Amino acid sequence: MNSTILLLILAVVLALAAILLWWLLIATEGVYLGRRIVTWLYDVYANRYDSIKAYVPDWEQWTLAEPIHKMLSEIDQPLILDVATGTARLPAAVLTAPEFDGTVIGLDRSAKMLDMAAQKLNADRRVSFVLSDAVALPFHSDTFDLVCCLEALEFVPDQWQVIAEIVRVTHPGGAIAITNRKGWQRWLYPFRTQDTQRFVRELQRRFDLDSVTPTLWQMDYDLIWAMKGTAKTS
Repeated sequence: MNSTILLLILAVVLALAAILLWWLLIATEGVYLGRRIVTWLYDVYANRYDSIKAYVPDWEQWTLAEPIHKMLSEIDQPLILDVATGTARLPAAVLTAPEFDGTVIGLDRSAKMLDMAAQKLNADRRVSFVLSDAVALPFHSDTFDLVCCLEALEFVPDQWQVIAEIVRVTHPGGAIAITNRKGWQRWLYPFRTQDTQRFVRELQRRFDLDSVTPTLWQMDYDLIWAMKGTAKTS
C-alpha cells in the first residue's frame, strides 16, 4: 500500500473523527456523553449563551409572557417553576410585566448559567434560583400554578421521569408548558426525540393531563400546553 493511499485513509479517519466529535459535543451538546459533560458544556458557554441563542424579545413576549399572564390572571401571587431555566429566558419574559405579583423559581444544573441568570435579572425580588437536577425536583407535590421546561427534554437522561416530576409538583388544575424538538435537527437525537403528535399521545397516556395542545413555536420546537387533572397523580 503506497503512501498516497495511507494518507487518504488517514484523512478519511480524521474527517470521520471530527464529524463524530462535532456531533457529540456541538450538535447534541454532550447529551450522549452523560449529564456531567452536558453541565460542563453549559458552564463553558454560559457567558455567550444568550448571544448564541439570539432571542427576540417581542417573540418571547408574544409566545411566552402574554399567554402566561393571561393564564394566571385570576390567581393571586402565582407561583411558577421554570425547569432547566438556563440564563432565565422564561423568567426574564414573565418579569417584564411590572404588574406581575407572583414568584418565579428558575432551576438548573449549571451553576454558571444560574450566575448569568441572576446578573440578568439584577436581584428582582420576584425571582429566585435553585441549583438542582430535574430528575428529582426538590419541591413538594402539588405546589406550582405553572411549571415550564423549554428546549431541555432531549438533554436529560430520562425525559419521562422529568415530565413525571413536572406533573408531580404542579398542583391539580395548574398549567404545564413543555417543548418538543422537531424539524431535521430532531434526527440528530436518536432515541431522544419523537414526532410531536406521538409525544402528545404519550403525554395523554402516561399522565393525568387535560387540554394537551401543541402550538407552533419555533423552527426547531413545538410548544405544548397542558393542564394537570384535578385528581392528584400518584
